[in-house]
Amino acid sequence: MAKQVPSARKRTKKRGDHKPATTAPKGTNSRRTFTLSTLKPPMGSRKKKVRVGRGMGSKLGKTAGAGNKGQKSRRGYSRRRGFEGGQMPLHRRMPKRGFHSPFRVEYSVINLEELNVFPEGETITPELLRAHGFIRRAKDPIKVLGDGELTVKFAIHAHAFSQSAKDKITAAGGTFEVVA
Repeated sequence: MAKQVPSARKRTKKRGDHKPATTAPKGTNSRRTFTLSTLKPPMGSRKKKVRVGRGMGSKLGKTAGAGNKGQKSRRGYSRRRGFEGGQMPLHRRMPKRGFHSPFRVEYSVINLEELNVFPEGETITPELLRAHGFIRRAKDPIKVLGDGELTVKFAIHAHAFSQSAKDKITAAGGTFEVVA
C-alpha cells in the first residue's frame, strides 16, 4: 500500500492571517500605550511616491512614462487652455452678439431701504458705507437705487443716484451730493 505524502505546496499567508501577540514586550503593560513617539499612520494609508526616470529597475525608467517622441514627450510641454488640436476652438466657432463697451463703469449698488439703519442727520459717505460692510469691493464707485422706503432724513454722498432715489431722498427731507 502506498504511503500518503503531504503536499509539497507551501501554504501562503493571506491578508488577516497573523497570530495574536500573547506576550507584551518587556517593560510595557499588557495593553498598548499610545504616545506621541509611538503614533504611526495606519498600514497602507501612505504610499511611496513613484520616482520616474531613475533607471530601468524603477518601473518608469528611460522615457519616464512620457512615451516616445512627439510634442507631449518633450520637456516644457503645456497645452493652452481650450486648445482643440488645431481644430477651430469653440470660443471662435460661437457667434458674437451685441456691443460690449470697453469704457463701461460697473457700480456697487445700494438700496435706500438699507440706509434706514443710520441715525437721523448723519452724513453718509462712500467711506462710511465701506466701513459698515454695505459695499464689498473697495474700488468700485457707488450708486444709490430707489428700492424701498426712506424713513430717516440725512445727507448722502455717492458717485451716482437713480432718479427714484433722488425723489425719495428729497421727499424725506434729506439731501444728496454726487462725488467725483
